[in-house]
Formats: sequence, structure tokens, C-alpha cells
Amino acid sequence: MSNAFVQAAVILLREGLEAMLVIAALAGYLRKVGGGHRVTALYGGALAAVGCSIIAAWLFAVLNSGQHNDVFEAIVILFAAALMLYVSGWLMVKQDPRGWQDYLAHKADSALAQETAWAVGALAFFAVFREGAETVLFINALAVTEGGWSLGLFAGLAAATAGLVVLFYFINLIARKIPLRPLFIITSAFLFAMGIKFIGEAIQEFQEQSLLPVTELKSFGWLQSLGLNATLEALSAQLLVILFALATFSIVQRNARLSREDKAKASGAVKT
Repeated sequence: MSNAFVQAAVILLREGLEAMLVIAALAGYLRKVGGGHRVTALYGGALAAVGCSIIAAWLFAVLNSGQHNDVFEAIVILFAAALMLYVSGWLMVKQDPRGWQDYLAHKADSALAQETAWAVGALAFFAVFREGAETVLFINALAVTEGGWSLGLFAGLAAATAGLVVLFYFINLIARKIPLRPLFIITSAFLFAMGIKFIGEAIQEFQEQSLLPVTELKSFGWLQSLGLNATLEALSAQLLVILFALATFSIVQRNARLSREDKAKASGAVKT
């Protein structure tokens, strides 16, 4: 079983599972608030997003013309890494069950307030297309790092697609009982690790084109056996991103705590 097969399958399963969880949760909420007749529009928007994601992948391949360009590939990898880190942070912030339910309720209420099925369809479209667009970038970045669109990569995508069909059936049966918090935390950590790894690979592409210096760190040579970039430039950039992520998360958590405290004080003042 090739590395490309495993990574392609994991990427599609992860992104597809996240999208299906969002749609299943929204469908359950719509039914709960009396909007069950709009679930069809919700599913329609999701299917349209899947189709647009496939078209986006085709356009990306055509515009790239299959030509090998290290600088372009580095930019694609960096963009994919940025999305991975962004979604990782988004998932970590939303992993609180109450925060996630409030988020879904706000989105669904906004769509219902417009009294149109198009609003619900658009909500599903953008929720799924975001995952689909990320999948396109991640898979293209994977193809770059693995040396092309191999049979193993396509086999991984096919296997993941079959798995998603089965998961879709079961998710719809137990949508309201799925523990979202552990899934969000694990997915967030996995995305963050992949984003950090991709940063090192993008820097290596720039180094191969002599756009960045190469300062080998012999004491970290063991990282090369893991497929990582063991240079001062790569490790420095990765460390800075990790520190920035930790600082940002700390600030977000602090602001959220202060907001809860302010709301509690305001509630107490109203009661008195």
C-alpha cells in the first residue's frame, strides 16, 4: 500500500467526513425548527458544491498544463498549508459543543429568516465547497510531493469515495449522537501537523531553485528519514508558525473567557 494511496484516502475521508457532519447537523436542526421541507434544498446545494469542486480540480489541472514548475508548486503547497492551519485553528476554536451548536443554529436561522430554499441551498453549497476546494488543493499538493498523479493516488481517492458513501448512510442515522468534540480536536491536530510539514516542503522547493539558502542541521538529520526538511530555514519557519499558532489560540481562549465573564456579570446585574 503506497504512501500516496494512504494520504489521498485520508485527505478525502477527512474533508468529506467534515462536510457530511456539517450537512447532517444542519439537516437535523432544520427538521427540529420546522424547516424539514428545506432539507432537499440543503442536499441539492451540497451536491452542487461537490460538482463545482470537481470542475475546480479540472480547471486547476488544465491551467497548470501538467508542466513542472518548482516555484509554482511551492506556492500551491504554501497555500494548502495556510488553509490547513486556518481550518485547524477554526476546528479547535469550534470544538466546544455549545459553541459549535450556537454556530450551526446561527447559520441555519440566518437561512430560514430569508424564507427561501435558495438560502438554505447556498448555505450548504458554501459549507461543502469550502471543504471541496481545500480537498482539491490538498490533493494537488500531495501529487506534487509524491511525484505526480500515480495509480496509488487515484486508488486512494476511489477507496475513500466508497467509504464516504457508506459513512453518509450511517451519519444520517446517528447524526444527533455523534460526539463532535473529539473528532474536531483530532482533525485539528492532524491538519496542523500536515500544514507544518507542507511548509517545510515548500521551503525545500524554493531552496532547490536557489531562492532560499540551505543551512543543513546535522544534529537534526534524523528528520530526513521522516521525509522532513532538516534545514535551519525550514525549521525556523515552522517554529515561528507553531509559536504564532499557540499565541493566537491563547488570545482567542482568553477573549472567549472574558466574554463569558462579562455576560455572566451582565446577567447577574439584570437579575438584581
